[in-house]
Parts: sequence; C-alpha cells; structure tokens
Amino acid sequence: MKGLFKLSGAIALSCLAIESAARAVGYSPNEWIKPYKREALQDIITWDEDSIFVNGERIFLYSGEVHPFRLPVPDLYIDIFQKIKSLGYNGVSFYVDWALLEGKPGVYRAEGVFDLQPFFDAASEAGIYLIARPGPYINAEASGGGFPGWLQRVNGTLRTRAADYLAATDNYIKNLGATLAKAQITNGGPIILVQPENEYTQATSAIKPFPDPVYMQYVEDQLRNAGIVVPLINNDASPKGDNAPGQPAAVDLYTHDGYPLGFDCANPSVWPANALPINWRQLHEQQSPSTPYGILEFQGGSFDPWGGPGFDKCYTLVGAAFERVFYKNLYSFGVTILNFYMTFGGTNWGNLGHPGGYTSYDYASPIREDRRVDREKYSEQKLQANFFKVSPAYLTATRGNASNTTWTTTTDLTVTPAFGGETGFFFVRHSQYNSLDSTSYKLKISTQAFGNITVPQLNRTSLTLNGRDSKIHVSNYDLGGTTLVYSTAEILTWHKYADKTVLVVYGGAGETHELTVGITGVEILEGDVQTTATRGYTLLNFKADETRKVAKLGVGANFVYVYMLDRNEAFNYFSIDTTQHSSANPVIVKAGYLVRTAKVDGATLALTGDLNATTPVEILGAPANITKFTFNGADVGCSSSKEGILSATVDYAQPTFSVPKLGDLEWKYIDSLPEISSNYDDSAWKAADLKTTYNSLRPLTTPVSLYSSDYGYHTGTLIYHGTFTATGNETSIYLSTQGGSAFGSSAWIGDTFLGSWRGYDAATFGNATYSLPSLTAGKKYTITVVVDNQGLDENWTIGTETMKNPRGILDYKLAGHAQSDVSWQLTGNLGGEDYLDISRGPLNEGGLFAERQGLHLPGALSASAWKASKGPVTEGISGPGIGFFATEFDLNIPKGYDIPLSFAFTNGTSNSTSGSSTPAYRVQLYVNGWQYGKYVSNVGPQTVFPVPQGILEYQGTNYLGISLWGLDAGATKVEGLELSVDGVIWSGLGEVRTVEGSTYEERKGAY
Repeated sequence: MKGLFKLSGAIALSCLAIESAARAVGYSPNEWIKPYKREALQDIITWDEDSIFVNGERIFLYSGEVHPFRLPVPDLYIDIFQKIKSLGYNGVSFYVDWALLEGKPGVYRAEGVFDLQPFFDAASEAGIYLIARPGPYINAEASGGGFPGWLQRVNGTLRTRAADYLAATDNYIKNLGATLAKAQITNGGPIILVQPENEYTQATSAIKPFPDPVYMQYVEDQLRNAGIVVPLINNDASPKGDNAPGQPAAVDLYTHDGYPLGFDCANPSVWPANALPINWRQLHEQQSPSTPYGILEFQGGSFDPWGGPGFDKCYTLVGAAFERVFYKNLYSFGVTILNFYMTFGGTNWGNLGHPGGYTSYDYASPIREDRRVDREKYSEQKLQANFFKVSPAYLTATRGNASNTTWTTTTDLTVTPAFGGETGFFFVRHSQYNSLDSTSYKLKISTQAFGNITVPQLNRTSLTLNGRDSKIHVSNYDLGGTTLVYSTAEILTWHKYADKTVLVVYGGAGETHELTVGITGVEILEGDVQTTATRGYTLLNFKADETRKVAKLGVGANFVYVYMLDRNEAFNYFSIDTTQHSSANPVIVKAGYLVRTAKVDGATLALTGDLNATTPVEILGAPANITKFTFNGADVGCSSSKEGILSATVDYAQPTFSVPKLGDLEWKYIDSLPEISSNYDDSAWKAADLKTTYNSLRPLTTPVSLYSSDYGYHTGTLIYHGTFTATGNETSIYLSTQGGSAFGSSAWIGDTFLGSWRGYDAATFGNATYSLPSLTAGKKYTITVVVDNQGLDENWTIGTETMKNPRGILDYKLAGHAQSDVSWQLTGNLGGEDYLDISRGPLNEGGLFAERQGLHLPGALSASAWKASKGPVTEGISGPGIGFFATEFDLNIPKGYDIPLSFAFTNGTSNSTSGSSTPAYRVQLYVNGWQYGKYVSNVGPQTVFPVPQGILEYQGTNYLGISLWGLDAGATKVEGLELSVDGVIWSGLGEVRTVEGSTYEERKGAY
C-alpha cells in the first residue's frame, strides 16, 4: 500500500529462494534479494514510487551536501545547519573521510574534531534530516578519495571483492557503522538514509563482472551488520540503473548523480548545446519505477583546480541563472529526493584534499567557504525550496510530455506539465535551453473555474521569459481552502493563519504577471495593480519592479493578502518554521541578510538572524496573538499596522575593532632544511631498504623502493637522502619525482643547490637533470631531495588503481654510477602512521623539520632554537631552501558578531603561468597548529585563505607559523601577507569556542 514499504511481485516471489548473501556470480537477480528485504527493518522511513515518508508524512527530501571534516569547528555546525534550514531545505548529506579516522591500520580514532556526535546534535537542533555516506570510498576531491595512504600497500584491486581490500575496510565500517547506527532516526537521531559505497559506476574492462554483486553485497552487509536499519540509497554516477531494485545486490532507493555543465569555470558564460538533461525521467521509469525519482548529487557548484580561474568565475558558471534553468528542469521530471553538491564546501585544511584541488573547497556553493551567504545564489535556492514546502500536490503529480506547441503561443518555448489531482504545474523553459533571447508568450491552461483559457487575460498583456531563465506557473492551486485559479508569477510561499492567508509571489524584474484568486473583494494596499472581478474571482495583474505591490482580498474575515514582488525584493523574504521537521506553523518575515530561527512564546515572537546593515523587518504572517518580537534576544520597538503587520527597523551597530598588521609583529625564524648540512644526523630516518614495493600499480625502476607509502609516509612534505662515494667523474643526476598536480621538488648535493622542479598545474610528476659541481674522488656525498606531496589521487574508475600512484622518487640516474651505488633514506611526518598529533589527525603534518619538531604548534616560541627575524615578507630567506617563521598576535573581536577573517597573500605576477619569470615559492600557513593553507606562487590561483573562528582565537592570543620554500636560486621573500576582514555581521549564531588542540612540547625522538 502507498506510504509503506512495498515489494514488487518478482521480489515477493523470490523470497522462498533466498540463500546466503555471499552467492556466487551467475545467479539470477531475484536470488540476490537479501533476507531483510522480506520486510522492513523499521517503519519510520518508508516510500512508494512518488516520495519517501517520515513517520507517515510524505516529504520532498530537499538536501544540501556538507562535509563536517572540512569545518573542524563543532560550534559552527549549527551555523551551517541553520542557514540551510533557512533556505527551506529539510536535509543534509554528508561524507565521512576514512583517511582521517584510521591513519594507522586497525587504529580507529574519532574523537575531538573527528567526533560526529556534535554534527548529529546540531542537525537535530536545527531540524535537519541526514543522509550518511560513509564510503568506504567517497571521492569528494579528498586525498585518496577518502582512502588512507596505507591502502597503497594492499595488493588487491581497490573497490572490488579482493579479500585483502575487503578485510582492510572492516575495522572502519564496523566502528563508523556503529556510530551511524546510534544516530539513526529509529534511535531518536537525525539519520534517515545511508549510502553504501559511492558512484560505483565505472570500471576498466578488466573488472569482471561489473557491477559486481558480490562486492556490493559485502559493503551493504557491513552496514547492516553494524546496525543500520534505515533504507540504503545509492548514487549511480550517471543514470545507468546499477544496483536498482530488482538488480543483484540492490539498494532500497535508487538515485543517480548529475553535473551537466561540468567544471569549465574558465568559460563561465558557456552553456554547451545539449547539456540540459531531457530523458532522465524516462530512464527512471525504466530502471527503478517502484522508487521515488531521486538525484543524490546534482551540481550545486564547481571545483576549481590548481592554476584555475578561481571560484568567482565558478559562481558565474553555476550561479542563479544555472539554478533557475537546470533545477527547474529536474522538477519537471518529478524529482522528490534531491541533494545539491555542494551547499557548503569548506576548506581542505591539513592536507586532506586531493592533488587536483587547492586549499579552498568553496565549490561556488550557496554558502561560501567563510560561511557568508552568496546573496543571489543562496536566495534563488531559497525561493525554489520554499515553494515545494507549500506545494504537496507536486509530490504525487503525474508528469506530462514536454511540448513546444501545446501549452504556449510560441514554439521557442518548451513546457512540461504535471498534474497533482486538479493542480497543474507548468515548467517553462526555452526550447533552446541556453538561449539568451527574451521571448514573449502566453500560457494556455485548463482551469476548474473558467475552463480552457489563455493567460494573461488582462489588456492583451504578455509574459516574458528572459534568456537563461525558467519558470513554474500553477493552476487550480489550493491555498488552504481558497483556490488560486492560476498564477504566472512564481510562488515563494503561502500559509493560512487563523485570521488570514498570506501569499507571496514574485517575477523577474520588469516582467508582467497575473494571478486570479477564488475570492471577491479587493483593496490595493501598496503599489500599482490592475484588477478585475467576475463571478466570485479576483484577477490581479502587476509589473514586477522595485515597488512592492500588496492586495487584500475578501470581505469580512479570513482575508487573503497577496504580496507581489520582483525577484530581487523576494530575496529578502523568509518562511521560518517554528517547530522541528514541520512547516505547519511558519512565520513569514521580510528581513534582509538572514533569519535563522523563530520561536513563539505567548505574545512574543523571538527571531534570531544576521544583519550586515540597519534593516527594516516586517512580520507578514504569524499567529494572531503576536504583539511584539525580539531579534537576537533584544526587544525591538515595533509598530502594528491596521492590517496587523508588525514592523520595526532593527539597528545595526558597526563595532569598533582592529586586526594586527602582520608585518609589524615580532617574528622568529628557524632554518627548516638543516638536512642539507654536513653535520645533520639522519640516523633516525627510515632506510629505503625494500627491494620490492607493496604497491601493485607501478613496478620499481630502482633497486629499492623510494615510494613514501611503502614506509608509512602518506602526507605533506617528503625528504630523501641519497648517499654515495664519488669517483670525481660525476657530471649530473637525473631525478624523476612525483607528488601530484602542481607539486614541486628541489635537490641539493651537500649544501649546494642543484635546482628545482618548479611545478605547474597539470604536472603530476617531473623529470629533471641537474648538473653537479666537481666532486672529490673517494669522498662521500649526500643528495637531498625534497618532494611536495599534494595528496593522493582519487580512485574513481575501478581498476585504474590511481589511488596507488606513488609519491616520492620514481627513478634516478647518477652519471657514472650504477643505481645501487646510492643508498637512500627518507622521512616524512614524525612517526609516520604513528602520528603524534591526535587532535589534528594523521594528515595535518608533513616532513618539514619545523613540523617534525612541533614548531608549528602553539607555545613553540618557548623553544630555544629560534632567531629573531623581520618575517617572511620583509626578510624572507637568503637562498634556495626552506625557512620557518613564527609569531603571535592578539585579537579582540567583539562578541555577538560573525566576522570572517582570512590571510591574504600578495601575488604581483600571473598565477597561471609556469614561466621562469614568475617567482616560485611554496608557503604553508599554520594557525594555532592547524595547517590552513598551501600557497604556490607560480601556479595559483588561491591567494586568500579564510580561517574560521574557533581555529582563530577571537578573544585572545594566536600563534601563526609560515613555512617558506624557495625553489629558485637566490633570495626569496613572500610578496605580501596580511590578515584581512571579509565581513562584519551582527549575528544570532551564539558562542563559538576555540577548538582545543595539542600544544608544543619538546618531542622525544624528533630529528
């Protein structure tokens, strides 16, 4: 029956034939149905072919992607959730990064910033459902796609039934699965769906069978055995139907992904022909007709690579126009499970990103990396999501065929109709979806009141669809007992209160729109509105412009107030729920930047929100007994109009504060490449003595392995020593190094600089031959090679084993010597897989001397090794090498404000060139011990590095560390570095505590 867990006939008939989950390949799909499929494991999350239900309530699961590991400040989770709830969303999808939780095989750590419970608690507080995506593979532009580096030592093919790979995943899924199980809705938590694996869609021809039901069955059973009882959902990378119900190792709910515009931010105005999906609904009906139509990842933004154009251009590519055209196309298909990737991106702090991307993971998301909302993009999403909160007929509407002749007066437009009972939804776009034309049209619809009509009806006016826009018109739309016969203006929200109904509609600037309501009696309260009345219906015709229009319809009691806005004005309107997981009692508010929460206490409405300017606030819809309101706990002196609208001007007080000029601070300095000194002791380093590699991807071309992960070093800077006895005839050394996109490497013999592979955006490895100085026969020499590991590659296509692309030295040739004449040692982060800083996890530190000594940690200025310095900008380093600079500064940021700060580097040359004229240097930025930026001067594009409150101590002392690696001959200085203020927002966020991390103490065994 509808609303309950359903079995298809084929599945039901197969239940008698169930055997063990680990069946051999070749059995028919029906024999793969798992025992738990006979009946639901729980009755809270159910579904039919139209939508999912939560506790019997049919919902549109409207969700945004957020990764808690990219915001290591638990007190800020509620900020993100409240901003997403304010969008009108009810869900958040999240990945978990295995590499951060099991840095050493068999040792699972999920405490401190890696504890998921604060994330779950914040979701529950905000009223957000969660979709958990534990992997074990996640992709996510994370190092290794979320795989820990030690998987490079697993011989079996990753993401397959290989026994050693499967065994490697067990500890992670057992522990994480138990955590997720406790947070399921069945246990009072926010998790309602869980996704096994991730984009299990593409493999090389050598992987057979594919998809592999044995492998997927294993992954699913891991979760079930850990206590997961909510439905399992997948995300096919494209709509192929893999693992849909009826398939072997089927999930409960089949969904797919879609990134139709790709990631070409360099050409932000280009929408290629045929990029708009048109057949996804038909594919769904073929592949998974018994489940709701769902898209678990749809393009919410774009990543940007090293050397890319920067996220500002990505905001143009996938901005509000993209949302209007592409998202409304999805609604025309009847999607009811929809997750946008990303909605908040965050930061690739602490080396957690993959080598294809830089520190920022802003992703051109509606909520920016520094947590500010992008007004146009965020607000457009708010308009759309709020419409579906108040349009239940959409969820069960029958979709019609797209047509460019049936519903409008021009073939230049295509309309897809949908009918939920009598309610009609008309999704209108240009037939040439990327058209820049403005097209006039009328809409041909059928109404209960007037039969077949063409609208707009008044004064021979027409509608306009501007280029790269799309609209949703409605007919026979229920307003709580009052019929909206039709509206060409789009609906933001509506609600029927005890004493009135409030309807908010909008149109693009300059557009003419029309709506007709099944009620008589009209009073125009604001603006210029043309109106007619006939047979118990009132028509309103208006032009959307900067002037708001308000009409009051009805006589006696139970009036309908219609607010008619242009889109930009509509951005200032919010519908905020007053109860968790329910839109039954919202308040409708005009405010400005952000309204977070609303709570009714007697006759008082308590609002929390954010303002960046003095702002007029109006309460358009609320319980009738409300006589006053507060904002962020402060009483607001409000007035009430004769229509009962509470209004006030909420003052914004500009706070007084300052941030330090970094160049004026007292800096300390230490050489962070003492390894090139003749008296440096490397006896504690690991000997490179493996004559075969554990890595199954690339056979050795050297006598011993020089792959860093063979020796437990998976992140950050790698350093090698190669020692040999000279013959006096050496002329050059060839080095092939690999560190991932935009990596760099440098080489010395003794303390003599040989040169660098300077790196450029597309280079994942580099081959270089360096000339050697005259060497003395019989003398021992040491070659030092420093390699910047940019993270491990992802493993999206199964069978390519790209995650196993090694890091370090791939090959070398010393002129006049056999390779075996050189003995090697190497080091990376202190302890390798036995990493020391548990609080910041296994990826935060690399192998620089300053890192190994812990000098990047707060309190390190007490160490004795420092020298006074004028800093990385004024003084820099005198020659090629690596220096580490540190200082402290105080902040006194006023409480009650959200004031995002960032560290901004000056780059006076082109970011994208790899030419020799561009100074080549690499900087790592440490803030209170957290690595919060990697700046590469000759590659770019990132020069501004946001650091959130909680990492920065806003009312106290902060420790700043800067590593400066000069890759060119001669002195190197940072061109400029400042702490900048990116916004000043009076906020209802609440307290943000500084995250506790380990502090400096002398490290035993540091070398």
